[in-house]
Amino acid sequence: MVKAIVVHEFGGPEVLKWVDVEVGEPKDGEIRVKNKAIGLNFIDVYNRKGFYKSDLPFIPGREAVGVVTAVGPGLTGRRVGDMVAYAGNPMGSYAEEQILAANVVVPVPQSIDPIVAASIMLKGMTAQFLLRRCFKVEPGHTILVHAAAGGVGSLLCQWANALGATVIGTVSTEEKAAQAAEDGCHHVIIYTKEDFVASVEKITSGKGVNVVYDSVGKDTFKGSLQCLAQRGYMISFGQSSGLPDPVLLSDLAPKSLFLTRPALFHYNATRDELLESAGEVFACVNSGLLRVRVNHTYPLSEAARAHADLEARKTSGSVVLIP
Repeated sequence: MVKAIVVHEFGGPEVLKWVDVEVGEPKDGEIRVKNKAIGLNFIDVYNRKGFYKSDLPFIPGREAVGVVTAVGPGLTGRRVGDMVAYAGNPMGSYAEEQILAANVVVPVPQSIDPIVAASIMLKGMTAQFLLRRCFKVEPGHTILVHAAAGGVGSLLCQWANALGATVIGTVSTEEKAAQAAEDGCHHVIIYTKEDFVASVEKITSGKGVNVVYDSVGKDTFKGSLQCLAQRGYMISFGQSSGLPDPVLLSDLAPKSLFLTRPALFHYNATRDELLESAGEVFACVNSGLLRVRVNHTYPLSEAARAHADLEARKTSGSVVLIP
């Protein structure tokens, strides 16, 4: 038996219960992993609330780094003692140990600390597909990043700056504004004090931005569309403030806008895509291009407190749970 966080009903942070669970032994094509560090992501909140439906009961969490403790019969390419990471599917990382398909994990370079790796896998690969594949950011582009001091936002700002883009970021406080500026934001808008649409118009001299990366949803969506230049890309990849209101196709017509709601799973659909994406993220960390901010760590047993703090916007950068 090992300890894990289990959800028996959808609801607030209090539904996250610390209990004993049975893990079992790996079957064909599987490995057993003892988790060293577990990434906390907003998708975990959506799963807990039932926003993304899962069969109850379930163990939340979609990102972890750990050591292989057992390999299934006949499996090659993975050995006991290997340090591996995974992000995305399957759910179930809020556990001391878990069984994973060997083809969903990637090797973690020895140069990268497990806590850093756990904080960068999901967010880093999200930033990678958003900037490099969903809309390919290039020198001369102007981009708008909402929640610029958040886990993904921080990486988007650093990476886009390195790619030669002009980066505009929105944040809620002075403290987060300072972090966003440090992370490569050329223009930081404190949306609690100023209208971000008017600010973007002023910054871009009325031209608008080439792309908006919006993980906030309901509160920012309409304004984000207004901020776009002609043929601009609206990339909605989260909804921390709730689901955006429905969009009429005619709303996109005045500026020939593109609108997409992408998911990491569809961009890392093959083993090759996964290895390439994770490899690029780890290379950016090793080179210093990406500075990972693990600003908060919590014991895994206190996942409920971590969720409450994340939802109350008390956190910035990455949050990691330690078994």
